[in-house]
Amino acid sequence: MPELPEVETVRRGLAPHLEGRVITRAEARRPDLRWPLPPDLVQVATGARVTGLRRRSKYILMDLENRGSILLHLGMSGRMVIEGAVMGEFLRDPAILPRHDHVVFWTDQATQITFNDARRFGMVDLIAPGASHPLLAHLGPEPLSGDFTPEVLARAFAGRRTPVKAALLDQRIVAGLGNIYVSEALHRAGIDPRRLTGQIAAAELPPLVGHIRDVLTEAIAAGGSSLRDHRQASGELGYFQHAFRVYGREGAPCPTPGCPGQIRRIVQSGRSSFFCELCQS
Repeated sequence: MPELPEVETVRRGLAPHLEGRVITRAEARRPDLRWPLPPDLVQVATGARVTGLRRRSKYILMDLENRGSILLHLGMSGRMVIEGAVMGEFLRDPAILPRHDHVVFWTDQATQITFNDARRFGMVDLIAPGASHPLLAHLGPEPLSGDFTPEVLARAFAGRRTPVKAALLDQRIVAGLGNIYVSEALHRAGIDPRRLTGQIAAAELPPLVGHIRDVLTEAIAAGGSSLRDHRQASGELGYFQHAFRVYGREGAPCPTPGCPGQIRRIVQSGRSSFFCELCQS
């Protein structure tokens, strides 16, 4: 499932081709993905000017002038494919099969933007002008924003007896984090993913917040992590997987300088956690 860096990378790739542009034509080629598509999606999108492209947690929001927003979630295999762009030449990856093109937008810049999703776990929905969406209603602060501070994290952790790994995956505590980047940030912070939130000292929170931001920023700069399905909007792979310190490296030597430990894998709440027992305590 794409995490914040992958979604942000896609958003940034789409922005030059959608922001300020008019959607001259829209097409929904099936009635549903993970959930039914809005019956008025084509009607709302056609003729609308895109005033902005935002990300909230793992969602992309396409803001339409006077028509609300289109909400997109990539799911497990969703991709945004750019074709026929005047600003640059994009070649479609032959592995991205046209039969999985489910929602298509054409712009006044002769660009075709396609939501392609082989497994159909993604979603497309509409948000009416001035309205909110239930999927966004209870999200925590964005980890790269000024709203995510050690004090905010301390209040979220207070009174909980939850493993810190699970707490950081809770979208109500912090938005957009997933399994990969939580594992990476906890290793950098020297915190065992099994430790309970109530055992995390106040002095450990500022470094943890900093490492979370650093990992996400570095991953975005690398185009995200391409493990299975993720591609940038240009079709290129992300490269942050080559910089993983612990994720997917079970049995490898710990990369912390001077640490003789090995990376261990355990399962927490059905998800793999990777860490070093020696330098993460």
